[in-house]
Amino acid sequence: MTESPKNKHRVLVEGPIQPLFIADSIAKHSSKTGIGAHAIFLGQVRADENDGKRVKEIVYSAYNEMAENTMAQIREELFSLYTITCLHIYHSVGVVKAGEISLFVFVSCKHRKESFKALEDIVEMIKAKVPVWKKEVYEDESYAWL
Repeated sequence: MTESPKNKHRVLVEGPIQPLFIADSIAKHSSKTGIGAHAIFLGQVRADENDGKRVKEIVYSAYNEMAENTMAQIREELFSLYTITCLHIYHSVGVVKAGEISLFVFVSCKHRKESFKALEDIVEMIKAKVPVWKKEVYEDESYAWL
């Protein structure tokens, strides 16, 4: 059974996406025996150094309603382009510290090549289209909007 692209779930998650949530999401798919491949993208906040300042966290903000609607449109588009069994997208809003997960994309297909290609397209579409903004906060408490 294929998940309906109109099956709307909350995409925006307050704070970091927890490892136990990710593991539980994967575990829930073991009963879906028509799936041959899961492709997963985890976006992690890096402790980059910019102008001699190290990033300690990113504060994500979004136009929530538009972000949720855009994610739903991306899901619908991907279901029309690929033979996807399941597709889940979660993006953080609020504070996410360096080393924590801020984006979790989980795509399931019958075959691995399709799951890899769909995953790459989804992540690129999210980055290009979804109204989410990042404020990098440095260890000295200064910040920069990206």
